[in-house]
Amino acid sequence: MASRRQALVGDAVLLAALIDGSGMSSIAEPWRRLTGRNKAVEFVDMCLRGAAQVMLQNNPLTGLLILIAIGVGAGIAGAPRLVGGAIVGVAVGTVTALLLRADAGSLRQGLFGFSPLLTGIGVLLFLRGGALLWLLVIFGAAATTITTLALIPVLRTWGLLPFTFPFVLTTWAVLMGAYQFAAVTVATPSRPALPGAHSAPASPVTDVIPGMIEGVAQVYLIPSAVAGAIIVLGLAVNSLRAALFAIIGTVVASLVAIWYEAGAPAVEAGLWDFNAVLTAIALGAVSYRPTLPAILYTLFGIIATVFVQAALTTVLQPLGIPTLTAPFVITTWLFLLAKRHFGQDRPAPATA
Repeated sequence: MASRRQALVGDAVLLAALIDGSGMSSIAEPWRRLTGRNKAVEFVDMCLRGAAQVMLQNNPLTGLLILIAIGVGAGIAGAPRLVGGAIVGVAVGTVTALLLRADAGSLRQGLFGFSPLLTGIGVLLFLRGGALLWLLVIFGAAATTITTLALIPVLRTWGLLPFTFPFVLTTWAVLMGAYQFAAVTVATPSRPALPGAHSAPASPVTDVIPGMIEGVAQVYLIPSAVAGAIIVLGLAVNSLRAALFAIIGTVVASLVAIWYEAGAPAVEAGLWDFNAVLTAIALGAVSYRPTLPAILYTLFGIIATVFVQAALTTVLQPLGIPTLTAPFVITTWLFLLAKRHFGQDRPAPATA
């Protein structure tokens, strides 16, 4: 039992090691005291941090701005249900972790809420149905937390984190399973088809700049440049470096997609950018110190993410299932395993 407890503590330390903070402790001190006295406020704090942890940030204000961005973007897109899916997802995921007595330190940092948040959005975005669809959101969010708990000890063998892979696995399972049920309808952007069809090449760079900003919001499956700008602001609140690398990720990925003549609709909607944004933050802003070799390595990782996404798109096209954030997870795992000696940045977790 003691060894099991030590293992869980070790997991919490490992998870905390990848969090980047900006030192806002004096500003956030009243909020921190309130969370220590009130369980309801503490739960809200966990959920807000969960919203930020998708971007590997541990800051409730960042999470609040991101939820606002999701709400604004969902409203602009005419799909306000998506912000409901985000809130239900992060809340159910966190409650599930509490009921399963997950590590308290990891819970306080929102590390069991971010993948369920994405699952909640994904289910409502890619499926159509009645009230049963909301039950699927709840089930999917809880299942995502269980998947996270299952993956942590497996990945610990290689010193890796699950990142958003629990969201990917659960949402893929839900979407592929939905083809067998008449109560819900799969409504992914592309229908199942053999790979190989190409749409018109993307427009010149000047015409896809809004898509670059939108690519940041596409991390949360939200098609909105306004939401992307708010998310960048939220990142800057916690870490200017994370905001900078998010911008670098989306710009470089867009340029690669344009040079290789990816389809115009996907490029202009930022769909080639969001995985690269996460890879850029994970490698450039969180895992390694910003030395020249590490920055070049991060740029290589961003480019590699685009090609991994292209390969996965080809594999999944016959199923009509989107890649989600799998390209980011696969690329980041490989790049963390391949090179660990750029002076790893392992700051203490932010407590703002």
